[in-house]
Amino acid sequence: MNAVLATSLIAFAFALPLGAMGQDVHTGHHATDSVTTPQASMTKGVVKRIDKSASSLTIAHEPLTNLGMPGMTMTFLVKDRARLDGLKAGSPIRFVAENVNGELTIVTLEQAK
Repeated sequence: MNAVLATSLIAFAFALPLGAMGQDVHTGHHATDSVTTPQASMTKGVVKRIDKSASSLTIAHEPLTNLGMPGMTMTFLVKDRARLDGLKAGSPIRFVAENVNGELTIVTLEQAK
């Protein structure tokens, strides 16, 4: 490889905005298949409906920044069904949701104070 070509390739690589490299494009309000970082922050929400048989919660929630989703009301699976005990419609909560095998799943859940 000649020096001019190598220099051009290196200059081009550094000219790209850092955000453009490896970034998923978000379309619509559906979560991407990206892996959530361990530092995912808790999101505030209010329980609207509990379905213990399906191990799911319907929640009105703030934006889910780790999933690139705006605030809305939607249903999530709950990883640990025992976390549904003590919850009722209207309960304020804080939670972390992840895309687990294509299913939006709550992996951390606590009642808000």
